[in-house]
Amino acid sequence: MTAITDTTTGIPDLYPSRGATEVLTPRQDPVVWGAPDAPGPVSPGDLLSFERDGFLAIDELITDDEVAVYRNELNRLVNDPDIRADERSIVEPKSKEIRSVFEVHKISEVFAKLVRDERVVGRARQILGSDVYVHQSRINVKPGFGASGFYWHSDFETWHAEDGLPRMRTVSVSIALTENYDTNGGLMIMPGSHKTFLGCAGATPKDNYKKSLQMQDAGTPSDEALTQLAAQHGIKLFTGKAGSATWFDCNCMHGSGDNITPFPRSNVFIVFNSVENTAVEPFAAPVRRPEFIGARDFTPVK
Repeated sequence: MTAITDTTTGIPDLYPSRGATEVLTPRQDPVVWGAPDAPGPVSPGDLLSFERDGFLAIDELITDDEVAVYRNELNRLVNDPDIRADERSIVEPKSKEIRSVFEVHKISEVFAKLVRDERVVGRARQILGSDVYVHQSRINVKPGFGASGFYWHSDFETWHAEDGLPRMRTVSVSIALTENYDTNGGLMIMPGSHKTFLGCAGATPKDNYKKSLQMQDAGTPSDEALTQLAAQHGIKLFTGKAGSATWFDCNCMHGSGDNITPFPRSNVFIVFNSVENTAVEPFAAPVRRPEFIGARDFTPVK
């Protein structure tokens, strides 16, 4: 593939998107950047699994006592009127309840400590093979009886197009603060889909983030492409008790359904990016997204 070079940054665009047509491009980057035998909390076997599937599920990343601490902090934040009025809070369109609060590692020292926890950041360093910084953090609240899901997408497609991340050297962790059943709108991933980049069709509107944080539009794959990927890779639904976690590669095709059960689903979501992959100007958007969504502070987590 011939890479397009961004005229502003001079950095090759290895993953063109938001053009006139949808394009499937083979992944140009490693999945696991660190050495297979590098010391850290992830075993060599689990690294191989992550390389193959694009995700790693952990039954208990944090303890029950820790879950209680983080859940209490989540409840404190979503019930704080000042937090609700902050632009970092995203409100559910139907219920008008808080759906997400971004940049929680800067708003809350409780969540800042979680980011620095070696069980968390140590895995990110091991997978990405370098020091890391937080590209994005948020708490997600999915109450019962109608909280909406999030349509299929690759995070990297947005982070590349709208935030300017050049390479696939980014990993996310979703830590469950409530039990994830197979019925309450849990995370779904297409295993192995991280090996193919789906460049979506359609230009990026200015300030697209204001709409996309509630309902994905730009950067949405076609039904035909999703059908092809699902036929090739299948779909894995993640369940688990509070305290479990799912690590997944930035280019995994993933989504979640509505929660029409009585059982709420809440999690804390942290995105780590390599300090060797810092953001430049967006590759396919007229302006950058706000820093609380796509960080421009590249200070390594210590």
